[in-house]
Amino acid sequence: METERQIRELEKAMNTTDNRRLYERFLAVKLVLEGHTRKEAGHTIGPDEHTVSHYVKNYCHNGIQGLVSKKQSGRPSRLTDEQEAELVQIVAYHTPEEVGFKSRANWTLAIVCDLILREWSYGYTQKGVADLLHRLGLSWTRPTYTLKKADSKKQQVFLEETFPSLKKIAE
Repeated sequence: METERQIRELEKAMNTTDNRRLYERFLAVKLVLEGHTRKEAGHTIGPDEHTVSHYVKNYCHNGIQGLVSKKQSGRPSRLTDEQEAELVQIVAYHTPEEVGFKSRANWTLAIVCDLILREWSYGYTQKGVADLLHRLGLSWTRPTYTLKKADSKKQQVFLEETFPSLKKIAE
């Protein structure tokens, strides 16, 4: 009777989840409860016998919640909170040239990697810096340029006369 209740509970969980991995865990445990060996369940679903045993053990100790993945915390940041705050201030309010990167007007991931290495002696990959900046609430945009020698009167004529006529031709 208990096994039948557990099977129904797993079937209900399988029908309500959108997570493929979680569905496979539920199915693996269900197959074992239905009398299949762990090896057969693993062969049917994909994971090896050891992994299926781990699922069954977690289910026996904690029920459905034992099969739910815990959030992976990942490696802690190498930079302290103070260093991260300083990085945000540097990137948000200074140009690379102002902090010692000659002939650099815009921040790139490579320049931020170099900055972190220079200031705090930690090596980051560009992907690692992208993730760090995202976590710190910074996003990147492509710079827009303005021409130094642009003639504002000619630009106004273009916007008011030339561009509308070109737009009409395209339509």
